[in-house]
Amino acid sequence: MKKIGIICCLFVAISFSTSCLDSKEAMTEVRLVTAEEMQAIIELEDVQLVDVRSAKEYDELHVFNAQNIDFNSPTFDEDISKLDKAKPVILYCKGGGRSAKCAEKLKDAGFTKIYDLEGGISKWQHSKKLKIERKS
Repeated sequence: MKKIGIICCLFVAISFSTSCLDSKEAMTEVRLVTAEEMQAIIELEDVQLVDVRSAKEYDELHVFNAQNIDFNSPTFDEDISKLDKAKPVILYCKGGGRSAKCAEKLKDAGFTKIYDLEGGISKWQHSKKLKIERKS
C-alpha cells in the first residue's frame, strides 16, 4: 500500500513540474497579432510599443505612441536592454521580418510577453484600426 502512495505522489509531482514548464514556455512565446488585437492590447495593458524600422521610416509614418528602436542600429542591443522585461512588448516593422528577428532576441533576453504585428505596418497603414501618424 505504501508503494502505491509513493507512486501516486511521484506522479502528481511530475505532473505539476511538467505543467509548470509548459506554462513558462507559453509565457515567452511570441504571439502574432492583428491590428485589432494590437489596439485592444494597447488599451487594456501597459505596453511598450516598439517600431524596429529605421529612423527615416519611423519619421515618415508610425503608430501613435510608438518608440523607435532601429533593429539595424549598432546600439540595438543596448537600446532594447532599457525596456522593462516584465511589461508586454508589441513590435512592428514594415512587413514583419525585422520585428520577428527582434522578437526572438527579446525572447532570448528573458522578456515574458511579446507581441508582433502580423504583416507589419504595410499591411495595416490604410486601415482605420490603428492610430497612424504621418509626416505632413
